[in-house]
Amino acid sequence: MKLLAFDTATTGCSAALLADGRIVARRAAAMTRGQSEALMPMIEDVLAEAGAGYADLSALAVTVGPGAFTGLRIGLAAARGLALALRIPLAGVTTLEAVAASVPDDARRGRRLLVALDSKRDDLYAQAFGPDLSALSGPAALFPEALADLAAGGGPLLVAGDAAGRAVAALKDRGIPAEASDAPGVPDAAIVARIAADRPLPPAGSPPSPVYLRPPDAVAAKNGGRLRP
Repeated sequence: MKLLAFDTATTGCSAALLADGRIVARRAAAMTRGQSEALMPMIEDVLAEAGAGYADLSALAVTVGPGAFTGLRIGLAAARGLALALRIPLAGVTTLEAVAASVPDDARRGRRLLVALDSKRDDLYAQAFGPDLSALSGPAALFPEALADLAAGGGPLLVAGDAAGRAVAALKDRGIPAEASDAPGVPDAAIVARIAADRPLPPAGSPPSPVYLRPPDAVAAKNGGRLRP
């Protein structure tokens, strides 16, 4: 099986091809914007390095959020278009579980894991996981001071994600000891590919839905934007 995965949901852009259980090509770059221009050339580079074409793909995987609204839509639109054109399955992986899975086994051993991602606002996107990466909570948008509720339960706590520093500081303010992980703080398409390949793939034609934890910053104007009712 050849599975192409990519991510544009947070502050990066990455693509990776998994073939017969191993990553054979990968590209990644940090970026806060510009994923729409970077993604397709990155995918083309990955396929070229692997000596593969679109027709060789068996499945796709993409991050579904939570993350930046624009970046998330870029990745989902590209994934849905490719899956429809190629008539292959498209799997969705959350950004939180992708970051959690990037933490090495030995670092997670005996510790609960909290993933905290920057929402670009005052709150954080967060989720708690067990040492085996089982979900202990659902994805949530929380203010840092509310992270103590996710951390309740005792035992060592490791925090991963690009907002790990803020989360650790907030937890310590509440008397909860926590350590920041040195694992990558944003999703990696190689991890996304491995997660998707370890699960049953959805039927072709059943695209995943985005994970939105709060409404967009832009809202429709009253009265349709007219100056008067």
